[in-house]
Amino acid sequence: MEDLRLDSLEGVGPVTTRKLSDAGIHNIMDLIIRGPVEISEITGMDKDTTAKIVNKARQQLVEEGLILKDFVTATEIYKRRQDIGKITTGTNCLDTLFDGGIETQALTEVYGEFACGKTQFCHTMCIMVQKPKEEGGLEGGVLYIDTENTFRPERIVSIAKVNEMDPEKVLDNIIVARAYNSAHQTLILEEAGSVIEENNIKLIIVDSAVGLFRAEYLGRGTLSVRQQKLNHFVHLLVRIAETYNCAALATNQVMASPDVFFGDPT
Repeated sequence: MEDLRLDSLEGVGPVTTRKLSDAGIHNIMDLIIRGPVEISEITGMDKDTTAKIVNKARQQLVEEGLILKDFVTATEIYKRRQDIGKITTGTNCLDTLFDGGIETQALTEVYGEFACGKTQFCHTMCIMVQKPKEEGGLEGGVLYIDTENTFRPERIVSIAKVNEMDPEKVLDNIIVARAYNSAHQTLILEEAGSVIEENNIKLIIVDSAVGLFRAEYLGRGTLSVRQQKLNHFVHLLVRIAETYNCAALATNQVMASPDVFFGDPT
């Protein structure tokens, strides 16, 4: 995407471009996703300066028709929503529940108890998104953020064979990023822009979205900090899905007795 290079923005020279790139911001889309406050924090640049840069980026994207103007008619929003794609789940009852499948430009959360099939569903979606559009897919790749070391290529091969797809091609279209802590998990997402563009990513999977945060921030005293960091991660995931017109799928484990982590208040 040549016209979305950072140095194509007026007033952004080599020094600023290098500073932004070193902070993981590689194109104009990344500027919009991260926002002026966060860019200021990670680069050390003045907030007024980063606000001007982000505003210029937004104006350029509006002119190129990549994002909506500040004020638009409902008709324009309706037309833009026609670009939303849907990925079949491979199960008729779920497709009915999702009104056709998992949507792009949105975050879908799959939650349940331990070992109820959340990861299996994620593996299945890795195949479904690669199917032709006439078969309910989007002919795109997958970015799989694995936080609990549960991604198994053997499952992908088995599901691909059942769907009469070439297992090697299916595996080649899945980019796996192993996250080792919550900060690393967020960093992977922050630097995902170039990966999404280069690999035609149409589905981002985070399995699990909350596991690392839950493991690192224990006790009620850390709940506020944990929620702030998790909120940042989820909002970043949503903005990426909206900006790049891809679907986001996150898993989350629920439990009947949360006092295992927070202690018995009685």
